[in-house]
Amino acid sequence: MKAIQLEQPKAFRVIDVPEPAQPGPGDAVVRVFRVGVCGTDYSGYLGKMPFFSYPRIPGHELGVEVVAVGEGVTNVKPGDKAAVEPYINCQKCYSCARGHSNCCENHQTLGVHCDGGLRPLFTVPARKLHISTKLSYEQLALVETLGIGLHAINRANPRADETVFVIGAGPIGLSVIEFAKLAGARVIVMDLNEQRLKFVREKMGVSETILSKGAFDDDVKAFTDLTGGKLGNVVVDATGSAKCMNVAYNFVGFAGRLVWVGITQDELHFTQPLMHRREMTFLASRNALPHEFIRIIRLIEGGMLDTRPWITHRAPMDELIGVFPTWLKPETGVVKAMVEVG
Repeated sequence: MKAIQLEQPKAFRVIDVPEPAQPGPGDAVVRVFRVGVCGTDYSGYLGKMPFFSYPRIPGHELGVEVVAVGEGVTNVKPGDKAAVEPYINCQKCYSCARGHSNCCENHQTLGVHCDGGLRPLFTVPARKLHISTKLSYEQLALVETLGIGLHAINRANPRADETVFVIGAGPIGLSVIEFAKLAGARVIVMDLNEQRLKFVREKMGVSETILSKGAFDDDVKAFTDLTGGKLGNVVVDATGSAKCMNVAYNFVGFAGRLVWVGITQDELHFTQPLMHRREMTFLASRNALPHEFIRIIRLIEGGMLDTRPWITHRAPMDELIGVFPTWLKPETGVVKAMVEVG
């Protein structure tokens, strides 16, 4: 069967891979229908993702159907539709034992450290499948992206009387916005791209946005002009830009929290007295946890999350290699691209 492999940065190719064998104990074979494309995929394509290894079959935002299950599998059965939790953890290390499967010491993310879903069929641990009888394959493929945002918000745990400042209105930033809103917090969003901010205002109902001028002093003033001089209780940087991540702490108020959910290969630096004076908390946010996948599926099923505006671009798998580079261009207006595999 055909698969798409990223052989090296900026070099996709079509390869032949064998169909999976009958699944072993605890495993399931799934048929892939939809693959969402996210910042990790773009960074891997550009050679800027620190955890990405080559050659690699990408694809970790997946909407699938269960085809076969191995011995001992009881949580899914053939015919079930599911979202895939793509973080393959060892279940044996200290992190896993403490419930932090998202940052397993032997962690492997599908499509990043090991081969992912840009192929018709593959085998996955059945415990990584989260079923729904109501959601479409496209909705299921969006659950992982939403999980990144939910986990970031859970790290900071904002209250309804707090302000959450989201820097970066790409798909991860949008997912952060969704859960900041559900927490009841005031949400302010900043981005360099006015088209993205328009989407935030018109499709996500966030009226307070800042078009960054790329100058630190101007951006801080624009923020405090909105808040009456107050800085953020929670600041979430979803840019993956070292330049932005290095100044994000300046938006954090006294006793505030900064969450870095973006990833960069560059060094980050900050002035420690300011952090100390305001008693800031710095938090990394990596991946998501199983209970967060379950919550997101229930929220979409219940109409609390509307994913329909997110998908702005689609392409069948056999056209992906040609169209993928165009999705990197801001003028194309991509919010979320979806690959149709099945």
